[in-house]
Amino acid sequence: MKWRTEITLPRAAHPIGYHNPVVMLGSCFTENTGAKLKKYLFDVTINPFGVVYNPLSIKNSINALLYKKKYALADLQQQDERWFSFDHYTKFSDPDPDAALDKINRAFIPAKTKLATAGHLLITFGTAYVYALKKTGRGVSNCHKIPAAQFSRRILPVEEIVQQTGEMVEALLAVQPGMKIILTVSPVRHIKDGFVENQRSKASLLMASGKLETLFPGTCSYFPSYEIMMDDLRDYRYYAADMLHPNDQAIDYIWNLFRDSQINDEAAGIIRQLEPLLNAMNHRPLHKNTKAWSAFETAIREKRRKLKNNFPFLQWDKIK
Repeated sequence: MKWRTEITLPRAAHPIGYHNPVVMLGSCFTENTGAKLKKYLFDVTINPFGVVYNPLSIKNSINALLYKKKYALADLQQQDERWFSFDHYTKFSDPDPDAALDKINRAFIPAKTKLATAGHLLITFGTAYVYALKKTGRGVSNCHKIPAAQFSRRILPVEEIVQQTGEMVEALLAVQPGMKIILTVSPVRHIKDGFVENQRSKASLLMASGKLETLFPGTCSYFPSYEIMMDDLRDYRYYAADMLHPNDQAIDYIWNLFRDSQINDEAAGIIRQLEPLLNAMNHRPLHKNTKAWSAFETAIREKRRKLKNNFPFLQWDKIK
C-alpha cells in the first residue's frame, strides 16, 4: 500500500549544464535552488534585485537588466533615514545613498553581463498580487515599510500575466535567441493575502505558466515545485516553523527532483564527484593539531587539485 502520491518528472528537453551562465529571478524557490547550484559551482546569478514576488516586478527587473546601464541616485527614494530603490529588496537599502547605490550596482552590473550570455533563465512566480505606488501608478517590488495607504493593491488576471511576461520573453529572445526559460510557482503560502486569495493567486500563476509554455514552445518550460509541495509531500512535517515555507527536508527533496529532471548528464556526473569533496571540506574536527587531521587536509587538497584539473570551467572561486 502506498501512503503518498509521488510525482515522476520527464527529463527536460534542454537541461542546464556547466558551460553557460544561469540567471535566476523571483521568489523563495529561486533562492533555494540557486543556493544548490552555487554550492555545486555552477555559473549562477541569483536574484540581483533581491527576492521579487510578482510577474510585473520580474518583468521590470528584466527590462532594467536589458536596457538600463546602471542605477543612479535619481533612481533612489528616501524614507525614515533610509535610501532605497522600489525595484529592490530591503537588503539593498542604506542610510547612506552612495552606499545603497553601490550595493545595487555591485549586483546589477555583473547580472546584466550574465543575462546577455545566459543559457537558462529560471523565474519563480510567488504571487499574482501587485502593489503600485499611488502617486506614480508604477508597481513596486517591495514596499519598504512605507504606509499601506500610499499603495494600491490588485491581483493580476491570467491574461495580463501572459501578456506582460510574453513581452518580456520576446525582449529576451531578441538579445539571446537560444535562451531557455524555466517557469515555476513558489510553494510558499502567502497567507497575508488571505487563504482564499492565496489560492486564487497561485491559480492565476499556474494558468499563466501553462499558457506561456504553449505560446513559446521550445523556449518556456515548467517545473512543478508548487505541485511537488502540495501534492507529493502534502504534509505539515515538511514545513518550517512558520507553517508557510518548506523546511530543509522539503527543499532537499525538491532539489533532487530538479537535479534529476533539469540538469544534464555531464553536470549530474560532476555533481556526484563534487559531493564527497564538499562534504569533507565541511567536516569539523575535534582536534586540529593531530597527524590524522593533517593527513585528512592533505587528502582534501589533492582531491580538489585533481577535480580542478579535470573541470577547470567550474566556479572554483565560490569555495575556499
